[in-house]
Amino acid sequence: MRKLTVALLAAACLLQAQAGTAPWWRWESQVDGRLVCSQWSPGEGWKRFAGPYNNGGCRD
Repeated sequence: MRKLTVALLAAACLLQAQAGTAPWWRWESQVDGRLVCSQWSPGEGWKRFAGPYNNGGCRD
């Protein structure tokens, strides 16, 4: 019975561990207006301009 409980718990954990990819965003520089495509903010001085996208080209 204990092995069954452990196996069921392990299976439940594996089902929850599935992760998707992070979305891509087009970011705009607040300094010079440049646009970049990134999954994460390039840093201070950038704001989200468009998205989310599912690819690194920031295209639909």
